[in-house]
Amino acid sequence: MKYSVNEVMQYVQEEDVKFIRLGFCDVFGKQKNISIMPDELRRAFTDGIAFDASAISGFGDETHSDLLLHPEPETLRPLPWRPENGRVVQMYANITKPDGTAFECDTRNLTKIAMTDAKKAGFEFSFGAEQEFYLFKLDDQGKSTKIPYDEAGYMDIAPDDRGENIRREICLTLEQMGIHPESSHHEEGPGQNEIDFRYSDALSAADNAMIFQRVARTVANTNGLIADFSAKPLDDIPGNGFHINMSILPNDDEVRFRHMIAGILANVRPMTAFLNPTENSYRRLGQRKAPAYISWSPENRSQLVRIPAAVGEYRRAELRSPDPTANPYIAFALMIYAGLDGIKNNLELPKPANINLFRADTETLSKFSRLPENLGEAKNTARDSEFIRTHIPEKILNIYCGSRI
Repeated sequence: MKYSVNEVMQYVQEEDVKFIRLGFCDVFGKQKNISIMPDELRRAFTDGIAFDASAISGFGDETHSDLLLHPEPETLRPLPWRPENGRVVQMYANITKPDGTAFECDTRNLTKIAMTDAKKAGFEFSFGAEQEFYLFKLDDQGKSTKIPYDEAGYMDIAPDDRGENIRREICLTLEQMGIHPESSHHEEGPGQNEIDFRYSDALSAADNAMIFQRVARTVANTNGLIADFSAKPLDDIPGNGFHINMSILPNDDEVRFRHMIAGILANVRPMTAFLNPTENSYRRLGQRKAPAYISWSPENRSQLVRIPAAVGEYRRAELRSPDPTANPYIAFALMIYAGLDGIKNNLELPKPANINLFRADTETLSKFSRLPENLGEAKNTARDSEFIRTHIPEKILNIYCGSRI
């Protein structure tokens, strides 16, 4: 349900809400919030709530430190793990400068702008997220031991799969928040899990990806575990992927669909700094079902982009290189612009690579372009890209990529 301002005010009063959390994230997608009391809610809607941005990574320094949070009523969600008496709810907030202009490092706003640009071009894009994470045991100080919660494998069942009840609790908690997971299962690595979501518009999908990580970490913590979303938590063990499914509406044109995929392939190298933003990210790429080369194929999981076996409204392209440390707002915005670039310029899709690239010889692999092999190369590629400079604000680009290495 999407609420209006007056409906939120009524909900807060009738449901005994005592704390309202205004959520946002820094440029890297790290979640933040400020809690306000119900008496401050009306002011939040009319004027915004000021906060010190100088302590938020990439948001500024002490000379220009004031920013304002403006809650979006349609994003109201209860936090089910908080007490029923004195309830806690959350809303996402827009970030503005004191003069009312949009803050350029509000990455959630980047997704909104990309969606608007796509609509002006006559298209809408939908996204479905698949995120993997590990469940590790905690030590006596509450720190991660990197000891997996179980030794189960891909799609194993209980009792080998000890994460079954954790995934169930995560999914039920999400449902209480109005978010409906599509499926869940044990992944290939010991203690590794995956929960998938049905497609939705880019902003909703990015919001849900953020909420999912928060819920997973909260549920894991209440069960004496930690949910680890880093790209490569363990050596010689599969890393965590953030597989992004993308489709286009109207979806009645196969040629347009192919142009969209061609746009992703053409721009994915400079996008990689944002899809894989940590040094650890590059320990995952090229290993255990994580792609290293720029290619596509129907169904083939050794490719960068695969087209799953689906028809009609479920037809989509799956980008397999991102990992869960990516900021989904930036990732989805860039994918929209890459898809539009392919459509606008009628980019041709290369022939499919219907081979297993993980088992291919050197001569075969030499025919394909590679993704950046480390974070430094990814940053340089992004900084040199006209596509990135056009669609990513300079301030965000400088935060991610700095000066040329």
